[in-house]
Amino acid sequence: MSKPNARLSSRTMAFVLAGGRGSRLKELTDTRAKPAVFFGGKTRIVDFALSNALNSGIRKMAIATQYKAHSLIRHCQRGWNFFRAERNEYLDILPASQRVAENRWYLGTADAVTQNIDIIDSYDVEYVLILAGDHIYKMDYELMLEQHENSGADVTIGCLTVPREEASAFGVMAIDADDRITSFLEKPADPPGTPDDPNVTLASMGIYVFRWSDLRARLIADAEDENSKHDFGGDIIPDIVANGKAVAHRFTDSCVRHAPDAPAYWRDVGTIDAYWKANIDLTNFTPDLDLWDTDWPIWTYSESVPPAKFIHDEADRRGQALSSLVAGGCIVSGTEIRESLLFTQVHTNSYASLQHAVVLPYARIGRKAQLRRVVIDRGVEIPEGLVVGEDPDEDRRWFRVSEGGVTLITQPMLDRRAASL
Repeated sequence: MSKPNARLSSRTMAFVLAGGRGSRLKELTDTRAKPAVFFGGKTRIVDFALSNALNSGIRKMAIATQYKAHSLIRHCQRGWNFFRAERNEYLDILPASQRVAENRWYLGTADAVTQNIDIIDSYDVEYVLILAGDHIYKMDYELMLEQHENSGADVTIGCLTVPREEASAFGVMAIDADDRITSFLEKPADPPGTPDDPNVTLASMGIYVFRWSDLRARLIADAEDENSKHDFGGDIIPDIVANGKAVAHRFTDSCVRHAPDAPAYWRDVGTIDAYWKANIDLTNFTPDLDLWDTDWPIWTYSESVPPAKFIHDEADRRGQALSSLVAGGCIVSGTEIRESLLFTQVHTNSYASLQHAVVLPYARIGRKAQLRRVVIDRGVEIPEGLVVGEDPDEDRRWFRVSEGGVTLITQPMLDRRAASL
């Protein structure tokens, strides 16, 4: 039953699609799905979609998982366990569990919702907000919900404004003067401009708003179509564009900025280079992504750890971090750290140096290690004297070096190196 005086967010469920591997992150997703990858010193990527929903007033959420989901499930159980059913709040984790047939996992993004129709029905919601769980951004979904209700659309699609020359990497939309979508194109060679600016294109963010009763009927029909791939971008959305009303919502209208003139921040950290850069950018004097904003916080699981500790103060053995982020539980022992980001419980040892380094939780940096432009995976033990970032050919012998010259180091890589020496 609709409650006309309630905020739209209170009548909405957020359904987060978090089952993808993110293969372009290479070995970073060997043991975890992309939404579970660490970001920003203490959070995970999925925390941004969930925090946006919570800050927007949405208190009913579900997370569909599939690929190597344990790390993601454990994080959500520990960090997002504050919802209370007696307050009509819910967060359900929905692994692909062969609920439809014994040999059937989630076949596509739409099928992930279809297989959980009965669970969504139990929420008694009027709207469903479909979210990708693998992007970094801040957005007030209430504004998108308002546009959806006011426009009478069958679907409202969150859109980025990107230069036309960059839009071929996205699913893009042609729109009319009223932001109604007239065509939906997947990675076109010649992306369309917009009516107000022919030099930019609207690209899909993978965010969709539907009225649940309408989406439910469409999902059931799609499930019966043997020719469908059961995907929102490939099947559900194109059908609505052709036979219904699809409207574009511009991210610039609802992004949460830390200052009026700040850019509309959105990042797909889907490659090693993009992931490294987005983390290192946080060390800037005024980063474009404000993690210190208490009005729109990014919620996460916070371990109970002691403060960061810096020890030794000698000319060549000084524990210090300059233009860097250092999380709780870290011990910087006689190490020089510059423009780097250290996650929880990282320990570094004397005479080592790190520059432009992203070091994930529980890593250990051995004495005299010299590390430049690196991403170090969780729990890695960097051996004494290891030098990375000076000889690209030598780095490639043992580690993953990206197109942009960033070196990814994991424990299996170090183990293979040790066995060969």
